[in-house]
Amino acid sequence: MKKRGFTLVEVSILFVIFLIVAFLVAPLSMDDTVQANFTSRWKNVQSDFSNIFYSINTQKDSESFDLYTTFTEVITGQVKNDVEAYKINFLNGTYPNITYRFSNFMQTQANSTLAYKFFDKPQDGVVGVLLYDINGSHRPNIWGKDVFGFNIYADRFEPFCKEKPVSEQKLDCSKNGTGLCCSSYYLQGGSFD
Repeated sequence: MKKRGFTLVEVSILFVIFLIVAFLVAPLSMDDTVQANFTSRWKNVQSDFSNIFYSINTQKDSESFDLYTTFTEVITGQVKNDVEAYKINFLNGTYPNITYRFSNFMQTQANSTLAYKFFDKPQDGVVGVLLYDINGSHRPNIWGKDVFGFNIYADRFEPFCKEKPVSEQKLDCSKNGTGLCCSSYYLQGGSFD
């Protein structure tokens, strides 16, 4: 009676099939891991900015308080240097409107990029916007992937789209959306699809 085993050809074919499957699955899991890292860092940034705004609010009682000046002074303490402006796209691949374009990019102590601007007139209570690129000028430089943001109010910071229902945030956080709402969606435990 002969022992029956796998031939070298059968083992080779099986090995090739496993390699093909691994090459198809690995990039997806690596992208998810990178995105999870960005999201985790964004959550830490959110708490850091709560502390920064607390610092700003403690100075509100002074007679010479000016939000723009105080904000600039506090933020300046968080940055190492200015960096050259670079292009940041929406999640759907389009280029942002003027509200979400920035020119004063600064590198933080954590090697992230920070930019902000104040409006001439408040827009629905929002006095300015702030951009935070988790990994600095390194790619992908896309809202909702590695770039997130806050609306700046006179009395608080809020992640973009905080006031919108989660269903709208999730929709905007898809490849057909801008990615702005990911700033709030991920903080609420939303998943990246």
